[in-house]
Amino acid sequence: MDSAAAILPHIPWMIAGGLALGAVGTFGWIHTTRLKIKHGYPLEGMWGQSLKPSTDGQTAERVKLLTQENAELRAELGSMKDRLNNVERIVTDSGFQLTHEFDRLREEKEVN
Repeated sequence: MDSAAAILPHIPWMIAGGLALGAVGTFGWIHTTRLKIKHGYPLEGMWGQSLKPSTDGQTAERVKLLTQENAELRAELGSMKDRLNNVERIVTDSGFQLTHEFDRLREEKEVN
């Protein structure tokens, strides 16, 4: 009887803790599903099957625009790389050419 008397006052706290744990788990599941929907991730059914959201015209247009923008940015990046290569070549070659030009002018001055 003593063990039952010791546990009996704590039973409401145990029940409340179980309910709170269940509520937090349910809220977490709802929040995760909400974030998946918001960011366009495919949803999963009860047994793991994929419940893909239907694609509408607006989504297809957005993907098309993003693909086009991606291609433009890649082309611009390629152009910038070419420009950088030219600048590096000019900077490194200029010093080499200037040295040769100075040497040539010194030799001409010594000859004259």
